[in-house]
This record gives sequence, C-alpha cells and structure tokens, in this order.
Amino acid sequence: MRNRMLTLAVAAVAAGIGLVTVPPSNAATITTASSPSTAQARPSAAPPVTSRIAVHFDLAKGQLPENIALGPDGTAYVTFATARQVAAISPAGATRILATLPAPADGGADTPALGFALTTGIVRTADGTLYFLYASGDAATTGLYRLRPGQEPRRIAALPATGLPNGLAYDEPAKTFYLTDSVHGTITTVPLNGGHAQVWSSARELSATSFLGANGIKVRHGAVWATNLDRGTLLRIPINRGRPGAVRVKAAGLAGIDDLAFAGTGDDQVIATLNAPNKVVQIDADGRAKTLLTTAAGLQNPTSVAVRGRTVYVLSAAYTTATDPNLVLATLPRR
Repeated sequence: MRNRMLTLAVAAVAAGIGLVTVPPSNAATITTASSPSTAQARPSAAPPVTSRIAVHFDLAKGQLPENIALGPDGTAYVTFATARQVAAISPAGATRILATLPAPADGGADTPALGFALTTGIVRTADGTLYFLYASGDAATTGLYRLRPGQEPRRIAALPATGLPNGLAYDEPAKTFYLTDSVHGTITTVPLNGGHAQVWSSARELSATSFLGANGIKVRHGAVWATNLDRGTLLRIPINRGRPGAVRVKAAGLAGIDDLAFAGTGDDQVIATLNAPNKVVQIDADGRAKTLLTTAAGLQNPTSVAVRGRTVYVLSAAYTTATDPNLVLATLPRR
C-alpha cells in the first residue's frame, strides 16, 4: 500500500507536465527568450558525457534515494525516502544504514501531498555531521535533524507538520540552514545549532500550482537558488543582509525540475534533474538548457544531483518507473 500511494502521488507530477554518451541527434532544439527571466529552457544537445550506474538500490526495502551530500573521501550520504533512512554509500558502492526515523502512528498518511513519511534533504558539514529533513505529517517528528558520527539522530528544529520540508542547503559564513517547503511554497531558515525555524521567503514564485512548489535549494555567492517543480523554473534570490531580495527567474520551461548543483566556480553551469522527464540538464547563464543524460544512462526519475570537479553524482528514486533506483556517476567534458 505504501508504494502504491507513493506511485500515485508522484504520478501527479508526470501527468502535469533524468551515463552514457548522449548523441546530439536525440536532443531537442533550444528556444531562448529575450532575457533570462523569461527564458524557456528547452533541453538540447551537449557535448558527450560518459557515465555508468555505480550502485543499484533495493526497491523492495524502500531504498528510493531522495537527496545527496558528498564527503571528502567520495562517500555519498543519501536519504532513502520511503525507508525513512539516512545511508552512507562508499566509493566502492557499499551501502551502510546510519539511521532510521520512527514511523508515525498512522504510517505517514497525514503527510501533505504524498501520504507517506519520508526523509528528504541532506547536508554534510565540514566536521562530518549530517543534517537532514524528515516529513511525517506528525508535529512531534517533522523537522530538521542532526546526526553526528556514532550517535543517534536528534531533531534540532520543529517544522510545520502541515507542510513538506524538502530541499536543504547550508550557508557556512552565516551558520544558517535554508530549506524549502514544497507544499507551503516557502523558504525557511534555521540556525546551525537549531532552534526556531523562521520563514525567510514566501514569494509567489515559490508557490505550487497543482502539486509541489519550491523543491531543490543551494546557497551560492550571496544568493539562494531554488527550483519550483510545478512551475518548471530555476530561481535566484539575493541575500541582502540576511533578508531576501527580489526573486529572479533564471530559467523556465524545465518540466519536473527537482534538484540542482553547480559545476565549476561560477554561476554559469547549473546541473539540474528533471524528475518525470528522466533527464539531467545543464543550464547556462542565459537560461538555456542542454541535455546531459537521459534514460539511456539508466535514469529512473532522477531526484538529486551533486558535483565534485568533473564528476556528477545523480540519484534516481524510480518513483513512477518502479524500476532500479540507482546512483549514476558521470564525467563532464572539459570546457
């Protein structure tokens, strides 16, 4: 029943609207509007990207990977959504469960939009501590958690059980977490040491239109970057002395956009996952998108992405395909 509810919920995304070499002939043509704020980022061809499926996860155990954070040794720390778990994936591909969150009394049926409890966004700080989000529809357990090496997870900030905390990012200089709520359409801040969660932005651009709004999130060069799944947009919000500036739509037309990461040191190479379309794209400074990976690479509803150097880590949760949740490693071509 849990997996059926999951499939039905995420199928709403697909209805409303991803490494191997990707031949240019398999991609669409980009159409670009006059400015980045209105750009329709229709994926097209990019230089060939090599890839391989590094790890296959166990669908029957609920190992549907939702989000990823990287350790300095190449370990990938992931959240397994429906298993309500946090796990470490070694560079050799071994999976070790670090924590399992308790199931709500109702099994998570009160979790907004989805109807099942799940672990979502995850961040690793320099001291090896993991921070992650849990959405359960239960006021006693929904929130931001801290997991120190060798310890049990501890909730450090309560979040509204009426929402769906989803993406998580950390601003190191400000010692502040930023997180998205996909149901409420907000970005919230929480101090590093936990405590009171405060809504930072509830701009209209973050809101849902039918299913889920604000989703993936990163902090980069004095700004918060976020995706909106329903609207298919990539957003940039400047941080002005801790307060949000005006929202700018950096790219649009990205149906099913979920997570994002940056390649290189600038802001001109955003790598994003398109969940239902089963694609990973690269978005340039003008809001134009190029397809990097497709189902030919083994993508099964890609949910999250991380980049280290030229290596791209892509998690696929197989929410609607119900086939082979996995971790794909890809190598970007040299610029």
